[in-house]
Amino acid sequence: MIRYSLSCEKGHDFEGWFSESADFDRQLAGGLLTCPVCGSLQVTKVLMAPSVSTARGKEAVHALAVSEAQKVAVATLKQAVASIRANSEDVGERFPEEARKIHYGETEARGIIGEASLAEVKALVDEGIEIAPLPVLPDDVN
Repeated sequence: MIRYSLSCEKGHDFEGWFSESADFDRQLAGGLLTCPVCGSLQVTKVLMAPSVSTARGKEAVHALAVSEAQKVAVATLKQAVASIRANSEDVGERFPEEARKIHYGETEARGIIGEASLAEVKALVDEGIEIAPLPVLPDDVN
C-alpha cells in the first residue's frame, strides 16, 4: 500500500491509501477521488516526508492513547496485581503441579502464581481447576 498526503483546492489536507501509484491516477481521472471535508474533485498530492525504515521501526509497537478514566482503571489494576503477587507464593514452572495438589487436597490451600504453557492451562481448566491469568501491564513491558 502507498500512502499519499493529499489536499483539495480549498486547502483541506487528508490522506489517501492506494494499492499502487497508478491507482491514484486512475481514481483521480475517473472522478472517484474527492475531498472528505468538502467533496471537491480538485485533489492533488502534497509533498510529504519520506518514511525511513529502521531496526526499531520493524519491532511491533502496541500503543494506547489513554484517557483519565483509563489511567485510573490501569492504576487500580496495577494495585490489584501487586496485591495478588504480594499475597501469593511464586511457584514458577511448578504452577500446574502445585495447582493440582491444592485442588485435590494434597497440600494446603494457598494463593500461588507461576508459569504454565497454553496446553497446561487448558488441561487445568478441563480438570475444573480455577485459574486466571495475570495481565501484562504497560510498565511490565517498558
